[in-house]
Amino acid sequence: MSNILSTLQPARIWHYFGEICNIPRPSKKEERIREYLRDFAIRQNLEYDIDEIGNILIRKPGTSGRENDRITVLQSHMDMVCEKNQDTIHDFDTDPILPRIDGEWVKATNTTLGADNGIGVAASLAILESTEAEHGPLECLITVDEETGLSGAFALQPSYVKGRILLNLDSEDEGEIFIGCAGGTDTAITLPVQWDPIQPGYSAYSIEISGLKGGHSGDEIHKGLGNSNKILNRMLWNLSQHIDLRIASFTGGNLRNAIPREAIGVFVIPESSLEICNTLTHQHAISIWQELQHTDPDLSIRINPAPMPVQVMTKESSNRLMGALYACPHGVISMSPVIPGLVETSTNLAAVRTKEDSIFITTSQRSSIESAKQDIANQVAATFQLAGAKTEQGDGYPGWAPNPNSEILEITRKAHLKVLGYEPAVKAIHAGLECGVIGEKYPGIDMISFGPTIRGPHSPDERLQIDTVGRFWGLLVEVLYNIR
Repeated sequence: MSNILSTLQPARIWHYFGEICNIPRPSKKEERIREYLRDFAIRQNLEYDIDEIGNILIRKPGTSGRENDRITVLQSHMDMVCEKNQDTIHDFDTDPILPRIDGEWVKATNTTLGADNGIGVAASLAILESTEAEHGPLECLITVDEETGLSGAFALQPSYVKGRILLNLDSEDEGEIFIGCAGGTDTAITLPVQWDPIQPGYSAYSIEISGLKGGHSGDEIHKGLGNSNKILNRMLWNLSQHIDLRIASFTGGNLRNAIPREAIGVFVIPESSLEICNTLTHQHAISIWQELQHTDPDLSIRINPAPMPVQVMTKESSNRLMGALYACPHGVISMSPVIPGLVETSTNLAAVRTKEDSIFITTSQRSSIESAKQDIANQVAATFQLAGAKTEQGDGYPGWAPNPNSEILEITRKAHLKVLGYEPAVKAIHAGLECGVIGEKYPGIDMISFGPTIRGPHSPDERLQIDTVGRFWGLLVEVLYNIR
């Protein structure tokens, strides 16, 4: 455990979170964290089961006198989003996360922290170890690959989980209990490009976008945060209206569920156009910064000379790419008419990569209404099909329909009032939780989701509010005590 975290309370949650930070756990590469969880179960003399895809279920009997109470499922996921600042050297496959305390927050050092969902896993382990918390029988379900496809949840078998009350520990706002979530899908685009040799009299330059906050493409899509792919393309498109500009490469973003923070484009222009290029770049950069100064005050837009590329896209290919990226929607599409303040439908232009003979583009769509989710996915696909691209939509995952009459919601409401001293807000969330898939696998299961406060998930700005972890622990213990 990090010596930094050893000073924090409740000690056992922070102990386990520190150990989890030491274990590399990218999505689809969860072998080491699963081995750690298995060894924990063995040390605690607890029954465990690992299914074919790699989910682990650890069972603990009820405490004395509570052996015959209803079974409660504690549910979280073992993988984390792996994002780092562009100039940071960090291998998520081998290197530990380096937590640090910054005032009232725990942060990582230039990477994502993994509090999403490491703190939920840590709380589950602390409960499984505890000899003081009173509770009925527990099933601790920790799934794989939540962040890149919910494949662990999708692979759950009907007989795997016995409990019919589930506490999902993957929410990020103290004082709020979630009873519903959006469904989502991905739209992948392959845009063919053709190449030309570079003509004499041209010079190569790059435009680099950095300093954006990024963040979770569901939880934070309503904040109007800058999208590096959109900004870079806007710069290139505006220049192309005045200069013979040919794109050599376009690289931006990384993960489908993160708002992209950084992007770089390499292009060539006639040497005679350098002065107007610099002037226009400066003007457009100022305009964009003024638009985003309140949401992304650290935005940086830099133009620099670049090594001469081997080839550039044809004029037609460059224009098709810029036009399609400009037309592609990004951000909030509609707000819920039923739940005030809830984003109903959104889309994220997540990543752009230059391949040998094509541009590969990743997007993701979310909605609490299935037909609206499919509609915005079709809109994105149609945009790129008009540019001659091949599009492919994923199977997606279902939403979680709210149940305001939930028994576990009422138990948690009362526990929240007792522990925190005020009534919680009951909400749905515009993000994908495994509850949607689990609800389909186990019809009738009664679920809620809650957690401590996390800000900036899916970005290197991710941070965990220290004092909310203690209250989260107190709420979890009180809820388990009251499930009979």
